[in-house]
Parts: sequence; structure tokens; C-alpha cells
Amino acid sequence: MADEKEKAEDQTEETKSQTESDDSENSETQAQEAASNGDSTEEKSEEAKEVTPEERIAELEKEIADLKSQALYKAAENDNWRKRMMQQKDEAVAYANASLLGDLLDSLDNFDRTLDAAKDAKDAKSIADGIKMINKGLVKMLEDKYGLVAYGKEGDDFNPDEHEAIGRVEDEKAKKQTLEQVYLKGYKLKDKVIRHAKVMVKVPVSK
Repeated sequence: MADEKEKAEDQTEETKSQTESDDSENSETQAQEAASNGDSTEEKSEEAKEVTPEERIAELEKEIADLKSQALYKAAENDNWRKRMMQQKDEAVAYANASLLGDLLDSLDNFDRTLDAAKDAKDAKSIADGIKMINKGLVKMLEDKYGLVAYGKEGDDFNPDEHEAIGRVEDEKAKKQTLEQVYLKGYKLKDKVIRHAKVMVKVPVSK
């Protein structure tokens, strides 16, 4: 009985050892197969990545065509923008005085009314008063809304940057050059002279 028991135990150990050996061999085989599969996958991937010269040329031609298309689109867009800017500039120049002319219409209407009233006027004073009112309103509108200022009156100091001397007269009492007479008033648009005043200048006597 003891011998049989020992034999049974020996057989069990052999079976266990054989099983462990088989498991080890299976693991090695699986590892080899996995490595083999990995190499095969990498080889396939490398083969898939390889591009023929013809395919590469086709890709480059497509990229060039896309870039040309984008460049043409940008050029057309810039040309349209330039045309819009030129059109806006032309319109701004053409209608730059629209606001001023609109404001002048009231004065023109008042002149028309004054002329109609002058037909039945009994005296010239009423006509002159009407014209003075129109002139006063026009000047005030130009000064307040557009910054147009008239200048030049007798006794002012002569300034060659603002006055155009059309004559000179000597005066023994004069200590400096002043305006003796204003033939035509000057005008400034804000601080810029847009028309010089035409004046006669009084100057000290030359010695």
C-alpha cells in the first residue's frame, strides 16, 4: 500500500511538472506569435506609408492648385475692397458740400421773399432792412455751424499773412502799419485763412 501511495504521488508530481512545462512552452509560443504579428503589422504599416513618386507629384499639384485658388480669391477680395473705397471717396467728394448747400437754401428762400416783397414796396428802406436780416442770419449760420469768420476792419494792424495790400499811404501820425481802408473782407475757416482781406495800408512816413 505504501508503495502504491508513493507511486501515485510520483505520478502526480510528474503530471504537475509536465503541466508547468507545457504552460511555459505555450507562453513562449504566444510571445513569439505576438512578436511575429507585431513585426508583420509594422511591415504592413511601413508598406502603407510608402508613397509612389506619382502620388507625391499629384499631392503637390493639388496643393499648388489650392494655393493658387486662395491667392486669386484674396486678390479679387482686395480689388473689390479698393473699388469700394474709391467709390466712397468719390461720393464723399461729390457730396462734401451737400450739408452747406442745404443750409444755404433758407437764405435763398429769404432772398426770393424779399425780391417778391420789393415789387410792392413803397420805400427802399424796407428792402434794405430785409436784406440786412438775411445777411445777418446767413453770417451767423456760417459762423456757428461751419466756423467761418470774417475779419478785416479799419485800424487793425497790418498782417501780411492775413491781408493783401493793394496800396500804401503814408501818415505822419502813424507809428506802425495799420489798415487805412478795407476793400474786401477776409475770411477764415476756423484758424485757416481761405481768403485774404484786400486793404489799403497806412504806414509811417519814410525818413
